[in-house]
Amino acid sequence: MMVAMESMTPEELLARCDDRMRAVAEALRLVVRATLPDAIERVRPGWGLIGYDVPNGRRTAYCCFVWAEPAHVHLGFEHGVLMRDQRGMLQGRGVTKRVRWLTFTGVRGTNTAAVRALIHESARVATLSRDERLAIALDRELD
Repeated sequence: MMVAMESMTPEELLARCDDRMRAVAEALRLVVRATLPDAIERVRPGWGLIGYDVPNGRRTAYCCFVWAEPAHVHLGFEHGVLMRDQRGMLQGRGVTKRVRWLTFTGVRGTNTAAVRALIHESARVATLSRDERLAIALDRELD
């Protein structure tokens, strides 16, 4: 039986991956859910990834995602360009304007203080107002 992408569970999406990438994605899911326990996890059908929304008043704000590919798994951050990244870990500069990510080929390193800090930071930035995000972007342009 074919499962519609709109109703696909994260487990069904990851069943398409090989064992190694599925293990990496599952490890990242655990870290995100432990770090942001109020986040809503759901498959984003158009992108083929697992997205996380955090409560933001009466709404939610999309902050991060787990995207399993054949050779690696990305832990991505929707507003990554605006995030504080003191260790310079985020990838994607020169590739995308807004999104940034970490790339993992194994489970090692998925649950570190630095990764959890970036997940928290992604939620903080996602819940800022549009004006607050614009102010950060303008400040960065002036630097």
